[in-house]
Amino acid sequence: MGDTSGIKTADLVMKNGRIYTVDRNKSWSEAVAVTDKMIVYVGDSDGVESYVGPDTQVIDLKGKMVMPGFIDSHMHISAVTAEGDGVALANLPTLEAYLEAIRTYVTKCPNQDVIDGGGWGNEPFPPIGPRKEDLDTVVPDRPASLMSGDGHSVWVNSKAIEMAGVTKDTPNPPGGVIERDPDTGEPSGTFRENAMDLIYNVLPPFPVDRLKRGIHSYMKTAASEGITTVHDALLLMPDAEGTLLGYGNLRNNIEAFDQLTANDELTLRVRGTILTDPTKGAGQVAALKAQCAIHKHPHFQLTGAKVFIDGVVEGSTAYLVEPYRHMPDFRSESLWETDIANETFQEIDAENLQIHVHAIGDAAVKVSLDALEYAREKNGTLQTRHLITHLHVVDYADIPRFADLGVIGVPQTFWHLKGEYYDEISLPYLGKERADAQYPMKSFLDAGVMLAAASDYPVTVPSPPLVGIMLGITRCEPGSSNPDDVLNPKEKMTLEEMIESFTINGAIANFVEDITGSIEVGKMADMVILEKNLFDIPETEIADTKVLMTLFEGTPVFTDPSFQGIEK
Repeated sequence: MGDTSGIKTADLVMKNGRIYTVDRNKSWSEAVAVTDKMIVYVGDSDGVESYVGPDTQVIDLKGKMVMPGFIDSHMHISAVTAEGDGVALANLPTLEAYLEAIRTYVTKCPNQDVIDGGGWGNEPFPPIGPRKEDLDTVVPDRPASLMSGDGHSVWVNSKAIEMAGVTKDTPNPPGGVIERDPDTGEPSGTFRENAMDLIYNVLPPFPVDRLKRGIHSYMKTAASEGITTVHDALLLMPDAEGTLLGYGNLRNNIEAFDQLTANDELTLRVRGTILTDPTKGAGQVAALKAQCAIHKHPHFQLTGAKVFIDGVVEGSTAYLVEPYRHMPDFRSESLWETDIANETFQEIDAENLQIHVHAIGDAAVKVSLDALEYAREKNGTLQTRHLITHLHVVDYADIPRFADLGVIGVPQTFWHLKGEYYDEISLPYLGKERADAQYPMKSFLDAGVMLAAASDYPVTVPSPPLVGIMLGITRCEPGSSNPDDVLNPKEKMTLEEMIESFTINGAIANFVEDITGSIEVGKMADMVILEKNLFDIPETEIADTKVLMTLFEGTPVFTDPSFQGIEK
């Protein structure tokens, strides 16, 4: 039973529940009391009655499960497009479906100077990606730029290429690929990695109001999914220029968060890292430090630097130890020169700032670990909690290095399954041995590495944490009972491990474990009420479990219409 000495009545009491606290002992309780945003009692239902006063809101949980609010440790909230603010191509299956969606949008927006949006996948296209001629059929008269769902390629029409001044004689920029027609050598319509800057550095950035609409749109989604804290790993300096990996249209996203924070509009907690330029090296660290120093609001803080070491497998831009299967003489390359990466990581680490690394290929993981090891040798051990995200193709011999260096892994379990991507990309691009060894998880835990799960939203749409939890456990397409459909089965996680990765581990990864990540006295009341106890149902039903209520700092930010637990 919780301590009831010196009681004052609570603002909110929840009782008669199955409350999984995710505290150090993974204990269960029946009741919680909340006062002034904080948890003041965790214990049994009899003990919580002392906190009930005439103005206390009481929720009878009637056996429902309560958990800490979910934490998504790698996503891009400020890259979300609100409905109507761009072409939405996510989850469409074919080129024809893409063109129809674009055509519909263009018809609705006849006066828009630039047609933008995104979400398309590489699976329907050949290795050179979608072509400008197809896009020209629906947008012939103005520039069109459509970001891929993975965020590493842009599909453009002839007008956009003309506006950027790109011709068949334009060389690939360092770390970028201009896909070309195999017969003519002309740009074919897909620009990858740093080559996207050729397009986005000449197009106007999204205005602040548009970014704010997108953030508001995502916050509604997040509340309905039980998410109370996120890490936005793609923030840009207000005056960012140069090599921006195609994200120049997001130059105003810090200002958008500043305005939302000033008006107390954030309904979740945001931590973020700022995109670094691989051509500027350590010279950008001073400005990075300054931005982190001035953004310390409880709801919006900057923790350090985002570093892209490589691209993605589907674009043949992930940096691999062994060549691609479909390109036998090609491994891609690091976006950072080794000496520059080492020096920059060391300087960022010396300022006690976090480094959030994108590494897809096994060679990129090695580059990342080498740079972090260099920083450790120069600076000693700091409390910087560096992160490496995605962990797609990993040399298993490198996994213990994560633990040795104190690096936290940030995987996206939504991808840990076989399916169209496995068939159309992994097998032909990587070969069966590497495809079947994708996305280790359990091996990291067994080596003592902390894992903080994430979605990479809007790369993954939709991405409720309950789906991520289920897929981390099953590692197969929902509905399949065929053992051959399980991806890398030895890497399956347990329910308890997956919950930790979306709660307390995410809190540690984002320096907020003192205020959230578990249900304990003295922490903020970030909690989610679930329709069913996840420990009492088949693992295949976890994703279908309904979120009944989400509380952020004690305030309900989402309530399902079916939930009838409120007494007064």
